[in-house]
Amino acid sequence: VQLVESGGGMVQPGGSLRLSCAASGFTFSSSLMKWVRQAPGKGPEWVSTIRPGGDTYYRTSVKGRFTISRDNTKNTLYLQLNSLKPEDTALYYCARGTFLTTSEYDYRGQGTQVTVSS
Repeated sequence: VQLVESGGGMVQPGGSLRLSCAASGFTFSSSLMKWVRQAPGKGPEWVSTIRPGGDTYYRTSVKGRFTISRDNTKNTLYLQLNSLKPEDTALYYCARGTFLTTSEYDYRGQGTQVTVSS
């Protein structure tokens, strides 16, 4: 199993980024996938989940700003981040999991850093 994230970077408040996660080694199309973030000195924080059928879930603080999506033909998971705030600064990683709104997972990637600063 391999999950490889990309697309992170440094942006100013109000900016946007699009994260990608390339998956291999398992049946991506039938897997529940999620994004989790971890800020320095803090524990993992669930961000968003997408079910195999496309139903999506978001933590309250990102609802309306972030959009999770998936392309099962490319085995790729995405997270569009808009209207970014300094408090969104964290290492973002994609993961395969079982539960909808928790940070639990059985496989995760190494992560991509998102830094929001003026």
